[in-house]
Amino acid sequence: MGSLDIGSATRSDMTNNVDDITVDTKSPEGAGTQEETTWSNTNFSKWFGMYKLIPEVKIAMDMRAIWTVGKEIKSNPEVEVLLDGISGCGFDTFRSILKNMIVMRRVGGDAYAEIIRNSDTGAIINLKPLDPGSMVIVFDKKGILKRYEQTSKVHGNPNKEFKPEDIFHLTNKRVADEMHGVSDIEALESIINANKESFDDMKKLMHRWVKPMMKFMLDTDDDAKINSLVALFDAAVNKGENLYIPQGTVEHELIAVPSNSTLNPLPWREHLRNYFFQVVGIPQIILGSSGEFTESTAKIAYLAFEQSVDDEQTDIEDQIWNQLGLRIELNFPASLQNEMLSDEAKDGTQGQMNVQPNETTAGVGE
Repeated sequence: MGSLDIGSATRSDMTNNVDDITVDTKSPEGAGTQEETTWSNTNFSKWFGMYKLIPEVKIAMDMRAIWTVGKEIKSNPEVEVLLDGISGCGFDTFRSILKNMIVMRRVGGDAYAEIIRNSDTGAIINLKPLDPGSMVIVFDKKGILKRYEQTSKVHGNPNKEFKPEDIFHLTNKRVADEMHGVSDIEALESIINANKESFDDMKKLMHRWVKPMMKFMLDTDDDAKINSLVALFDAAVNKGENLYIPQGTVEHELIAVPSNSTLNPLPWREHLRNYFFQVVGIPQIILGSSGEFTESTAKIAYLAFEQSVDDEQTDIEDQIWNQLGLRIELNFPASLQNEMLSDEAKDGTQGQMNVQPNETTAGVGE
């Protein structure tokens, strides 16, 4: 019989130690010391699939693009006429192309459009969106963009090369010396997977309540009889029909979730949903959901969102000027700043918001 003396226990017996959580390290994907360094987005098809198939991802990216482009694109009459003539693949508009590229740069980190110019004057006459998954970026050893290449979708055909000035390129949150932008989905991927897993589990659970699993114990080892009974039972269950069998020939047992189960996945799913939209930077009130907001918190969330969109609009305007030579102005769809300041003036010192004018304007060091 083993000793019951606690002093006989040794540390080597402890085999269930909990490891510390670690986060994988990453290095910026910048240009190397060789003459040319190339980069292509090998994850684009995966992230694009999440955008196409996961409702939260699609609505978040689409809604962000809608708010960034705003109600209208303003410029001087000459530029507005030029923009009106841009048709992309034939049925696009400059506005739809811009929304397309904002979505793609957030999904994959980068968005591209071929700049088509008048051969005589060099003036821009069209922008044609390109597949980000087919694009290769080429940098020289000094870390300067050298050219773009588009891989052919026809096997064996050579890459199509573009000069930097022939591609309109929007990057998303480029950092350090990287040759590319950063996908929003990369940081969201674990949340997306957890949410989808929870949704699939809940779907399966609800399905088992309506159509529970059955276990049958057959009093035979004849394969032909077993296969016949399996087909009979499955057909009856799938059709929801009654099944009549001689008493004592088959035993059965219901396999289902216990009725006293206390596991409730809804708070977990609600947490994942809130976490997702918090990370992606879109208050749920923007999507029409206001259950978790009071009027005061809704205004603060909306104002914070406005600052973020305004920053993105400024970045887009700068890129259009730097790459296309066109001055445009993107307008925020609807601002609450004036309304909040008006409410504060009405409330005086008793106001709950207490928002000051300088607190509604983004600035360096604030």
